[in-house]
Amino acid sequence: MMVRPFIVGLLMLFLAACATGGLNRSSDGVFAPGISGMSSIDGLVVGHRLMDAGEYELALKSYNRAAAQQGLNVDTMSAIGSANLNLGRLGQAERWLRRAVEEDPTFPPAWNNLGVILMEKGEVAEASEVFRRAFAADNGNSDEIRDNLRLALANLENPSNNALQENQNFNLIRRGAGDFVLSSDL
Repeated sequence: MMVRPFIVGLLMLFLAACATGGLNRSSDGVFAPGISGMSSIDGLVVGHRLMDAGEYELALKSYNRAAAQQGLNVDTMSAIGSANLNLGRLGQAERWLRRAVEEDPTFPPAWNNLGVILMEKGEVAEASEVFRRAFAADNGNSDEIRDNLRLALANLENPSNNALQENQNFNLIRRGAGDFVLSSDL
C-alpha cells in the first residue's frame, strides 16, 4: 500500500522537472514568483497587511526588514512608529514618528500618528499643534485628521474635557496605509 503514494510523489517530481525552468527557483520555474529571493517582496506591503490582521509584532518585524532593504525613509520610520503605537510602546512610537516628520515635514500620516501619541500621553497642547500641521500638510482633505484636530482643540479649550477623556474609552483605529484616528465609545 505504500507504493501508491510513492508513485504519485515520483510522478509529481517528474512533471515538475519537465516544467519550464525545471526544479530551479528562478522566477519562471515551478516555484511561486518572488518567493525564492525574498528581495522582491515589499516589507511595507506585508507589514500593512499584518497590521490589518492585528499582528502588530509581526508587522514591526516586517517594517524593520523593509527599513534594512530600503533604508530609513519617511515611509519605513512612520510604519515602525505606527506598529509601536499599536503595541502600546508610546515612547518608541513617538521617537520614530518624530524622526519621520523631521525627514519629511509634509507627510500627513506621520504628523497625525504623532498627534495621537501625544493625546494618549495627555500632551494636548502639543497634540493640537501637531494635528494642525497634519491638517495643513494634507490640505484639509482628511476627515479623520480634521476630527482629531477638533478633539484636541476642544480638550485644549476646556481642560475639564481632559478628565472626561480619561473616562471615555478612546481607541486607535487604523486607516489606509498607516494613519490613525481617535474614536470614542460615545
